Amino acid sequence: MIVIHNEGARYRRRWLPRLKWGALLCAMVLIYGSHAPLIALSKVDGRVPFDPSSCVLMIEVVKLLASLTTLLATQGRRVPLAPSSPFTVAAYAVPAALYALNNNLVVVMQADMDPSSFQVLGNLKIAATAALYSACLGKKLRRGQWLGLGLLMAAGACHGYSSLDWAQPGDKLHVTPRGLVLVLAYCLISGLAAVYTEKMLKSQRLPLSLQNVYLYIFGALLNGLARFSALTGEKSLLEGYSWTVWAIVAGQAANGLSMSLVLKHGSGVTRLFVISCSLLVNAVLSWALLGLQLTTFFLLPVAMVALAAYLYYK
Repeated sequence: MIVIHNEGARYRRRWLPRLKWGALLCAMVLIYGSHAPLIALSKVDGRVPFDPSSCVLMIEVVKLLASLTTLLATQGRRVPLAPSSPFTVAAYAVPAALYALNNNLVVVMQADMDPSSFQVLGNLKIAATAALYSACLGKKLRRGQWLGLGLLMAAGACHGYSSLDWAQPGDKLHVTPRGLVLVLAYCLISGLAAVYTEKMLKSQRLPLSLQNVYLYIFGALLNGLARFSALTGEKSLLEGYSWTVWAIVAGQAANGLSMSLVLKHGSGVTRLFVISCSLLVNAVLSWALLGLQLTTFFLLPVAMVALAAYLYYK
């Protein structure tokens, strides 16, 4: 009886963390995948009724409040009143600035390419993140892992290609030279931000909740400056908010907090698989909620993502 009990306890200790980790990643995939359909559901007369910059700001504020609540609940009086060095806090301004820059690049480059081209070329951030991950963090990837990441890029490109409706005259691929430079900068900055954040979170011996507080303070400040410096008076801060908009805010805030957990205890490459899988969930939700058509070609990126995950994690 004692042996059976010990074996059961050992089994639970081995598999329970894996089940929790798998549940977290599945939840992140679902939230990421529901982002675009929720934006589509929030539209009124074909237009987004809220200011996108205010939505980004609210996401940062919610993440900051959630991090503060978690910090006080888990650390209590053990929370340090001040960091050991000002550079400890200042380091968190770097990823906040990089992500803010990328958010603006996404808006700017839309004039230089069609959405499908952006979706296809945006997959280059997988290569950028993997290269920086290997070079900056000293993580040597096996040949099979590089092949898996290559398949992941190809799956994203196939998914973007399948979203094109060639029967529509305006639905054609076009990219200007300026747009190509901008999308390459976007991919490089995205990879740099992810790798830098992972290195920072893992190198500092601070509670993750406190690290999140530092990170989202700068995120809220930078996005707040961007929101109010560009304020035109057309929309107030919370104008046009509905339950779908608040669902977007809550979902993206939860995903941001979950991503910091992945970067702290996992790998930035896992983030790439989450995003790639979310594109497939996005397509299925768009089919179920918005009536978009899926073709048999959709099965190809699904199979490629599955094979990529097998090659990378086997």
